[in-house]
Amino acid sequence: MWYFCDILGRVRHSPFIGLYLLGFWIAPVSLHPQCLDFKPPFKPQEDLQFCAMYRNFGCCDSAKDQELMSKFYKIMDNFDNYGYANCAGYVQDLLCQECSPYAAHLFDAEDPSTPIRTLPGLCPDYCSQFWLKCRSTITLLSDDLQLAQAEPDQVHFCQHLELEDPDYCYPHLLSNEQLTQNLGHVLADPEGCLQLCLEEVANGLRNPLAMVHANDGTHRFFIAEQVGLVWTYLPDRSKLEKPFLNITKAVLTSPWEGDERGFLGLTFHPNYKYNGKLYVYYSVEIGFDERIRVSEFRVSPGDMNEVDHASERIILEVDEPASNHNGGMVMFADDGYLYIFTGDGGMAGDPFGKYGNAQNKSALLGKVLRINVDDNDRGPLYRIPSDNPFVHERGARPEVYAYGVRNMWRCSVDRGDPLTKEGKGRIFCGDVGQNKFEEIDIIEKGRNYGWRAKEGFSCYDKKLCANSSLDDVLPIYAYPHKMGKSVTGGYVYRGCEYPNLNGMYIFGDFMSGRMMNLQENKNTGQWNYHEICMGIGLTCAFPGLINNYYQYIISFAEDEAGELYFMSTGVPSATSPTGVVYKLVDPSRQVLVIVSDWEPYLGSLICVGFCGWLSPVSVFVPHGSCFGFSRF
Repeated sequence: MWYFCDILGRVRHSPFIGLYLLGFWIAPVSLHPQCLDFKPPFKPQEDLQFCAMYRNFGCCDSAKDQELMSKFYKIMDNFDNYGYANCAGYVQDLLCQECSPYAAHLFDAEDPSTPIRTLPGLCPDYCSQFWLKCRSTITLLSDDLQLAQAEPDQVHFCQHLELEDPDYCYPHLLSNEQLTQNLGHVLADPEGCLQLCLEEVANGLRNPLAMVHANDGTHRFFIAEQVGLVWTYLPDRSKLEKPFLNITKAVLTSPWEGDERGFLGLTFHPNYKYNGKLYVYYSVEIGFDERIRVSEFRVSPGDMNEVDHASERIILEVDEPASNHNGGMVMFADDGYLYIFTGDGGMAGDPFGKYGNAQNKSALLGKVLRINVDDNDRGPLYRIPSDNPFVHERGARPEVYAYGVRNMWRCSVDRGDPLTKEGKGRIFCGDVGQNKFEEIDIIEKGRNYGWRAKEGFSCYDKKLCANSSLDDVLPIYAYPHKMGKSVTGGYVYRGCEYPNLNGMYIFGDFMSGRMMNLQENKNTGQWNYHEICMGIGLTCAFPGLINNYYQYIISFAEDEAGELYFMSTGVPSATSPTGVVYKLVDPSRQVLVIVSDWEPYLGSLICVGFCGWLSPVSVFVPHGSCFGFSRF
């Protein structure tokens, strides 16, 4: 991975000088793209006209490119046609190394004992040719007195331009496969751990179980607490004082750590911008019975930041035989239908009935349900999609879309590759295991996900496991309890800020606090596991970034721009205000947006421009500068 080692070069300017003087210096490592402004390289939003060799990935935007071009013509005005023919190429090469993705290395910016060079480090053979043909340009290119003093002697001059690490000398670094093959790709440290950083977005929350956006163009996000409160956060990350939704009186939960009941899920209708509908999943107590409830609400006609609490309509209720395994995920998929993910009813081993709830298609527990809630203002509150897989199966509940699940905790829909749309619409879920394995599944219509016959890839109920009619689909990944004991499903990254992460399924474990990712091998269809850890050394030593989080990872989230977040807490209690929302940050690379217009929105900016490798964007910018947001 990348190590940001005293990245301001000159000690007197370094915000990390204290670390340096205290002996926490981390030696630079190879394969470390870094710009002169100590930020990661990026893909320019507009083609570079002068330094075109770095138009795909480098350290210059179009403004810097124009600045270097002007400097080039100013220098070349001092030469006749012969001098122009001999030296123009050299001058352009040297000027454009400021745009190299390895500019910090070329100019020795990471050496705190010396000032940043005024000319890039040159390989000996190239330096010799440059000195022989164009030494007269040296004083025009650089105001370095030591370099000017060395200019009369070729050996002394080229020694002055040598780099301590010859792998980075120009132009040999262009043909160094170690440097060029991995450029712009995520690398892991020697232990295979992908290092990321975090940005704290919100805190003081009581078991934040869900964070969702309304996909209405406002770039607000809504955070739900287990007690039954939903809070509105504006694009500048400020929290409104009045809750968006307050159903604390109806929600069944307790202050005890580990209570799985409560407000568990929230989603907005795909046409929320026009119909104002949202759906919630929560635990209730009716008499002596515990149930899970899915309700529909509408936003208040007079206040976009408050729900009309009187508008609640109960869409579905299911009796819960025990207080655990309540499921809790509710969301819309690309087909426009509402998906509801129920637990198996609780206790241990799904002991209900001959085969358990999960394998019983006449029960709604242990299932993925799919219903149609469109056009429900009159008549039934929901209808059954005609292509649900068990509509015509005798005894089966028509709502069932998939079965054999234990307690799926957090599912998501893949937006698909931003360019090719590959993977679009896939539903990923983390299914919490019994006592051996946790698993990640891709949900498909009509499929059996194995529980209680199987747990992960392993047999749990030997009799059911041996049943030839089981016809179960295996998880794409399962991990043993020595790694973690309660999976928290995540998202496939499809945002714009960190294109190196594109296609990674990022998830975690509630108990161990472990962060993980899976990447699909397109040739084999297998999913490869990689650990995620927090950046070490100075990797995350940037303003606003941190490299630690509370252990109990409750949920993951995706904002309207496609960037990823997760929520964790220090005390897993519905009444402990230790919950924090973190944004995932890849320190290795960011993508800039060139702004073509802006407009005020809620006291902040909406930037319109181009986001790296994607198409035109119109997105919120939280801190007054337009960078790193996607078209979503």
